Amino acid sequence: MREEWVNRIALTWANKTRLRGIRHALEVCGSATEVIKQHGELVSHEALDFARKELEFIEKHNIQMYYFRDENYPYRLAHCVDAPLLLYAKGHVDVNPKHIVSVVGTRMPSERGKDWCRQLVLDLAAQVPDLTIVSGLAYGIDVVAHRAALEAGIPTIVIPAHGLDRIYPAVHRNVAVQALDRGGILTEYTRDTEPERFNFVARNRIVAGMADAVVVVESKQKGGSLITADMAVDYGRDVFALPGRVGDVCSAGCNDLIKRNKAQLIECAKDLIAAMQWEVTPNKPVQTSMLELVCELTDQQLQLVNLLREAEDGLHINQLVMETQLAYNLVSSELVMLELQDVVKSMPGGMWRVKK
Repeated sequence: MREEWVNRIALTWANKTRLRGIRHALEVCGSATEVIKQHGELVSHEALDFARKELEFIEKHNIQMYYFRDENYPYRLAHCVDAPLLLYAKGHVDVNPKHIVSVVGTRMPSERGKDWCRQLVLDLAAQVPDLTIVSGLAYGIDVVAHRAALEAGIPTIVIPAHGLDRIYPAVHRNVAVQALDRGGILTEYTRDTEPERFNFVARNRIVAGMADAVVVVESKQKGGSLITADMAVDYGRDVFALPGRVGDVCSAGCNDLIKRNKAQLIECAKDLIAAMQWEVTPNKPVQTSMLELVCELTDQQLQLVNLLREAEDGLHINQLVMETQLAYNLVSSELVMLELQDVVKSMPGGMWRVKK
């Protein structure tokens, strides 16, 4: 079996751009060893030497391997025609949980986008049993999603664009390390693979193919998240997007996905759960956001909330006083009450905004 693993690694490493052809050859011949016997030109001595060293690295670091014909291969991904033939994983990875949501988005999100992403993951974690969050560890929405999953105590799987001998970006190493304890890192790339630009595009198919549902949280008109969304649509996955205000650069991609019927509009976890027809955890009804409970607010509180909802970047308390014509002390006390109810959030410099 060791020789077979060496040959599998060598075949995939030496034929990175011919995976569909190699997949067909493996299915016809039955094993990588037999493919090499019949088609020796596909693998050089260099590839075999690399594969032997790679297997030593894998064994030394307790890395798990998933082969596309094995029963433990991610079954969702197995149905994708361009799925990797080999996957390498580190940590406590369950690649076949009951529910998987992939969360993607811009690398430069707004505060609204980050707050909404975190709350979505927390709410899903509280309601959906056996849930795993998948993303790519990139700056912005990716790392927010991973951190939210860790905060909620549910598994999260990192899909990098490189091998398991490094973490990129290095600033997110702590997140990746924490993910190893509950979830882990899953990649098709061998060691010494640099995080090249085209690798990020290729790894997006894993992010899309692993999921039951893909959520796009803010994206520019031509953001990389849209590539993942398109792949998910091609794979028959459900795609969801957070809508934004017309003219907002970071929401243009999401709005376009919704406009072209490539994504369903969602405002909260409840929307996703209903669309997926998932059963929620018993005795835990889907949480209603505080903004949906405005009928319980006083007239003054409702007036403040409505003003803040219209200003996505928040308003200064002096602006609120001027707009409402209420006394400064009254506005201040009402804001404090709203903050205690988790409806609004105070920011530096006397700024306030609604919590999403």
